[in-house]
Amino acid sequence: MAGGGKRRPRGAAGAAGEQSEKNGAVKKRRSNQADIPDSLCQEAETCYRLRLPEDFYQFWKFCEELDPEKPSDALVSSVGLKLVGPYDILAGKHKKPKSTDVNFNLHWRFFYDPPEFQTILVGDSKTQYHMGYFRLFLSKKLKEVTDKKKSAVLRDLDEKLTRTAKDLGYSLEQKTMKMKQRDKKVVTKAFHGAGLVVPVDKNDVGYRELPETNANLKKICKAIVDAPTDDERVKAFAPIQEMLTFVQFANDECDYGMGYELGMDLFCYGSHYFHKTVGQLLPLAYSLLKRNLFAEIIESHLGSRREEGLDQLEP
Repeated sequence: MAGGGKRRPRGAAGAAGEQSEKNGAVKKRRSNQADIPDSLCQEAETCYRLRLPEDFYQFWKFCEELDPEKPSDALVSSVGLKLVGPYDILAGKHKKPKSTDVNFNLHWRFFYDPPEFQTILVGDSKTQYHMGYFRLFLSKKLKEVTDKKKSAVLRDLDEKLTRTAKDLGYSLEQKTMKMKQRDKKVVTKAFHGAGLVVPVDKNDVGYRELPETNANLKKICKAIVDAPTDDERVKAFAPIQEMLTFVQFANDECDYGMGYELGMDLFCYGSHYFHKTVGQLLPLAYSLLKRNLFAEIIESHLGSRREEGLDQLEP
């Protein structure tokens, strides 16, 4: 049930895998075991321009059984999580007049969310905790709770979810087989820790390493952000400028992963001082990698990167 992440994923996984994008018209779903109208599924996938997995819909069905009136709020009282993002389409929240101006690339897109990450669950608004993997959160919550009544509620919810997942044939392991297979294709961890995947041929064309380790690159970024004057900041930018030259050479030789990595690292560092450079690197990298939707998302995000007002459908 989709990826997981927190507000500031510098050293931890900010996206538990890359979602495959679908450009153009969304294909009609082949099956829908969750009994959600095809038209509604297609509307959700058209708004987000990606094919949502079957377990996404099954999880909505699970929450409908918990709270038929407000499935989006079914987990609020027990674990403090609310279903958002594409689930807002299933809940019909997009039918309000304001929704005609909604940019779904930005709907519930948090400050540190890379384009590959899609928020579907939000928790505490103060910490801006948000994620996709609900089962992992529930297991941790069970260990933390000391109140017997609260613990019983969580255990009951855990048993229902485990039983439903088993009946439907879904794995609730921390790392599924598909995630392990993806790990084998990761060319570099990058700052967010989830790893980046780019096509690499038998001659290793597709990715080349940055000339700096993650630790050194973070030191360079810190020196730029902490520079006392603009002149000092320009000087501190010199290593980044040199890497930009290396990225140009790499792109010319079809090693598109280098610019992808540098752009993602600077994005994850989070400072506005890097927005212009990220805007040069990531849209181009995504376009070269034929991930055009992600190029559009990062451009939209850099144009409106904020920590509040993330619900585009809020009245």
